[in-house]
Amino acid sequence: MNRAGSGPDEPGAGVPGTHAAFSALLEDSAEELYESAPCGYLSTLLDGTIAKINATLLGWLGLSRADVVGRMRFSDLLTVGGKLYHETHFAPLLRIQGHLGGIALELKTATGSRLPVLLTSTLKKSHDGEPLLIRTTVFDATDRRAYEQELLRARRAAEEAHRQAEADRERLRETLQVLQRSLLPETLPDIPGVRAACHYHTASTMQLGGDFYDLFALDDTRTAFFLGDVCGKGPQAAALTSLTRYTLRTALLHDVDPVADLAVLNTALLDRYTGDDPRYCTAVVGVMDRVGDTLEVRLASGGHPPALVLRADGRVDTLATAGGMLVGAFPSARFAPAHTTLQPGDTLLLYTDGLTEARVGPHHEMYGDEALESFAAGLAPTAPHDLVDALKDLLRGFGDGLDDDTALLAIGLPARTDTGSRSAR
Repeated sequence: MNRAGSGPDEPGAGVPGTHAAFSALLEDSAEELYESAPCGYLSTLLDGTIAKINATLLGWLGLSRADVVGRMRFSDLLTVGGKLYHETHFAPLLRIQGHLGGIALELKTATGSRLPVLLTSTLKKSHDGEPLLIRTTVFDATDRRAYEQELLRARRAAEEAHRQAEADRERLRETLQVLQRSLLPETLPDIPGVRAACHYHTASTMQLGGDFYDLFALDDTRTAFFLGDVCGKGPQAAALTSLTRYTLRTALLHDVDPVADLAVLNTALLDRYTGDDPRYCTAVVGVMDRVGDTLEVRLASGGHPPALVLRADGRVDTLATAGGMLVGAFPSARFAPAHTTLQPGDTLLLYTDGLTEARVGPHHEMYGDEALESFAAGLAPTAPHDLVDALKDLLRGFGDGLDDDTALLAIGLPARTDTGSRSAR
């Protein structure tokens, strides 16, 4: 904003005295946004003393500002286990790295109850590089925790139902189908000028799978997407899928760098799953930016099969993401970035390895990446909906050779000669 005076396009331009009032209104709005944000904010000095905290977090904790500011340290808000983790891991890593995201901890409320949260902290430094204070964003993870517990309770009930009559088995199948659908978006959003289609193939109606995908708008021009596959099956895989989707959506809303978002997920998984029960996943995360009649796509992969782009001229490009490591397996994991531009008539295809690892032919050989590229080349150019329909037919043709869940997500732009519209599926 030009503080010297109102420009011709600013509210109150040409009206004396309105610029100061408008600036004051903006400042009031910013303070109100800080205080009543849907997440908690606090700033602490380097020794942990709380210097500033917003009303949202105070409300969650049941504390007053006078109880907290200048009188308590951040560690005083944590449970006993959380204090230990904060002193031995969180605080040292923050001093070294300057930023930590997606850390799962529990805060104590004034009534003695526990509040599950996800923390993201940033170390603010001076122009000379000297640390000044720590800014922390707090997300309420109560629903996520309750959902994980509900999944585990549902599984225990399902195991009991499995030992009953065939009617009970049918009820079990219906329950698992509902839970499986709850791990995926019910529909893809209708993004103006963009076509999208998806499909999820469940290998077993008696077991929860771990493939996932999502597509959502970030603002008027940018759209985020991701697709991946967690390790294992059953309720643990479903709980991991829930954590993964929640973390990636939160990360993308705060940072549109796909590599950084995978790093946040990597940290969250390592913090949540430790010891003798490690959990990891493969994932590809991306952001699309509308530029004219094209889409600039930036994505990053962590151990995931490469995305394909079916071009309007009939070519099929493979987005090379070799070197991306499994997410949640290594503390210093590296993730492979890639970039492409989608022109009108181009379609981007993301898929999980259930497709390429299907067994085909009399010798039950793996279908493989080359066969998929050849199949895609025979379809190009094609719209996302038609591409997904063709792949669904291909999956059905695998029969018993398809023994793993498969997720498909296709995104593209209509060809310049195509004036019709098809809703996202």
